[in-house]
Amino acid sequence: MEIDLPLTGPAGDSASAQCLFDQAPCGLVALDAELQCLRANGTLLRWLGHADAPAQALSGLFEPADHGSQQQARLHLDLLRQTGEPQTLDVSLRRADGSVFRARLSSSAVRDADGHFLHSSSLVMPVPEPVAPAAAASPAEALLRGVIDRVPARLAYYDKDLICRFANLAHAARYGKRPEQMVGSHLSEVVRPDLLPEILPRVAAALSGERQSFEAERLDAAGQRCYFEIHYIPDQQGEEVKGLLIELHDISERRRTEELVLHANRDLEDRVRERTTELYESEQRYRLMVDALQDYCIYFIDDAGRITEWTESAQRLHGHPRPQILGQRFDTLMSSDNAGEDEVDAGQVLRLAKSHGQWESRGWRLRSDGSRFWAHTVVTALRNQQGELRGLSCITRDMTAAKNLEDVMNDLNRELEKRVAERTRQLVAANKDLDVFSHMVSHDLRAPLRHISSFTSLLNEQLGESEEPMVQQCLQSIGKSTKRMSQMIEGLLEYARLGRVAIESQPVPLSPLLHGVVAHLRQENAQRQIEWVIDPDLPMVRGDAMLLAQAWGNLLDNAVKYTRKHPKARIEVGCKVNPVGGHMFYVSDNGAGFDLEKAHNLFVMFQRQHHSMDFEGNGTGLALTQRIIERHDGRIWCETAPGRGCTFYFTLPFDGAEPAPAFTVSAMAALAA
Repeated sequence: MEIDLPLTGPAGDSASAQCLFDQAPCGLVALDAELQCLRANGTLLRWLGHADAPAQALSGLFEPADHGSQQQARLHLDLLRQTGEPQTLDVSLRRADGSVFRARLSSSAVRDADGHFLHSSSLVMPVPEPVAPAAAASPAEALLRGVIDRVPARLAYYDKDLICRFANLAHAARYGKRPEQMVGSHLSEVVRPDLLPEILPRVAAALSGERQSFEAERLDAAGQRCYFEIHYIPDQQGEEVKGLLIELHDISERRRTEELVLHANRDLEDRVRERTTELYESEQRYRLMVDALQDYCIYFIDDAGRITEWTESAQRLHGHPRPQILGQRFDTLMSSDNAGEDEVDAGQVLRLAKSHGQWESRGWRLRSDGSRFWAHTVVTALRNQQGELRGLSCITRDMTAAKNLEDVMNDLNRELEKRVAERTRQLVAANKDLDVFSHMVSHDLRAPLRHISSFTSLLNEQLGESEEPMVQQCLQSIGKSTKRMSQMIEGLLEYARLGRVAIESQPVPLSPLLHGVVAHLRQENAQRQIEWVIDPDLPMVRGDAMLLAQAWGNLLDNAVKYTRKHPKARIEVGCKVNPVGGHMFYVSDNGAGFDLEKAHNLFVMFQRQHHSMDFEGNGTGLALTQRIIERHDGRIWCETAPGRGCTFYFTLPFDGAEPAPAFTVSAMAALAA
C-alpha cells in the first residue's frame, strides 16, 4: 500500500479534501529519515493528545515510548529507505499525557524524480488491547446468534474506532476465523492492506452518517474471483454515529449468470445479424435468379388458385404487368383449347398438387396479347414444419420449340416406321432367298461332289497300283479337294444357319461345359503332352448351351492345333470382370501365333493365317465363333504375335438370378462333341 501525504499545507487543498484527510478513520503520518514528523492528520493528533498542537511543534510529535521502540522505528525507516518495499511495524508511542499508545505502522517510501528518499508515508492503526472473555449469552441472544449465523449474508459491526464488535459465522469464515476470534480485531487486521485505500474513504463516509452501497470484486482463499454487493450502514444513535454495520451479499452466481446472459445475448445478436445478412443475401440471390430466368418463370398462388406474387420472369414470359395480374386466378393463364392434349383442368391441378405435394402438367398457356405457347408447369404445395399449407408455387417453362421438335420427330418416326416395315419385308424376302440358296447348296452342290468322289474311287479301283506316280498324285489331290469343298459347304451352311437360328437363352454353368469340351479334346489328342490350366471359379452366363459349347470347342480346338509343334503345350482358360458389364473370358496358348497387323480378315469365312500344309483347317471356325458370340450380345478379339502364342478374349452376359440347370459332365461332353 502506498499513501502519498502532501507536505504543503492545506492552503493548496480544497476544504473537503482537507476535511477527509483529517477525519480519516486511521492515522496518517509522514516521517523523514530522522523520525521527524513532517505532517500528520487530525485522527492521529487526537489519538496522541496533540489535537491543539501548533504546526511548528509537529517535528517532535512522533515519539517512541521507550528506547527499544525508538530503535525499532529507526530500523523500520532504514529498511524502507534501502529496500523500497512496504514495511509493517508494531510500535509503542507516547501520548501528550505520558500514557502509551500501541500502534501498527504500514509504511511506504516516497522518492523524488532521481530516486532519492524524501520521507515515509505511513498508515497508523491502533493495536487493540486484549478483550476479556464475554459472559455467557442468554437464551434469547443464543437464538439470535443462531439465526444470524444461518443467514448467507456476511454481517459484521465495527465501532467508530473500527474495532470489530460482532461478526456472524459467514463473515468470520471469509477470513478463516470463528466469530469470537473476530471480536476485538481492528479493521486493518482483517482487510488486506492493498484494499484499505479503496474502502477507507467509504468507511469514513459511513461514519459521517452516509450509507454506502456498492459492488466490488474480491479474490477468495482459492484465488477465484468473487463478486459482492456491499452495504456500509451507519449506526446512527441520536446525533452521533456509534459505528457501522457491514453487510456483504455474494452475487458471484448472479454476476456470472449476467455475464453468461450478456455473452449469450451478444452471441445471439451476432448470430441474428449474420443470419439476417445471410437471409438478405439469399433473398437477393433468389430474386436475381427468379427475375433473370429466360425460358422459365415462377409465380405464387394461394390455396384457392389466386395469384399472390408475380415475378419479373413471369411478367416477361406471360406479358401481364404485376398490378393487373395480382389477385387473378391462375387458370386465366391457361388456354381453354389444348387441341386434344391430356392436361386436366386448373381446379383438378390444385387438388392433385395439394394432395400429392407436387403435380406436373403440360399444355398451352396464354400471353397478354392472346398468343399461346406450349408449356410444362410444375405446381408445388408449400407447407411449414407443422404441415400447414402456406401457398403454392408455379414454375412454367416455355416448351414451344421442344413441342415443335417433338411434332417433327413424330412425323419422322412415322416415316421411319414405314421404311422399317418396308425394309423388314425386303429382309424377309431376302431370308427366303437365302433359305432357297442354302437348300440349293445343301442338295444341288453336294450331288456333283458326291459324283466326283465316286468316280475318283472307281478310278482308284480300276488303276490299282499304277506305275504312273503322276496319276496317283492327281487322284489324291482330287480326293482332298473334294473333301475340302464338302467341308467348306458344310461351314457355309452352318454360318447361314447361325444367322437365323433362335437363341434358347438360359443360365449356363461354364465349368461343367468347359470340362466336357476339354475331355473330348484330350481323348482326340491322347498322344500329346498338353498342360490344361482352367479357372475353377468360372461364372454362370446366360445363353444357348449348344452354341456356347460349339464356340468354346472351336477356340480350344484352334489352341490344340496351333500348339502341335510345341513339345510342352500350355492352354489356359480364365475369366475377368469386364469394367463395362458382364464377364470377359480368354483362351490363351503358347503356340505359333501370327502377325496381328496383317490379320484384317481374321474372322472372315475361309480366311486363314497359316498355310494348309503347316496346319490343317478350312477357315470357318473363327467366323462361326464370332457369329455365336455376337448372337449372345458379346464381342471377340485377339492378342498375338508370331512365335509368342495367341490369346482370344470375348464377352458374354452374366447371369446369377436363376438357379443353374443340372447339366452333367457327360451331357456337356455330348454338347461339345
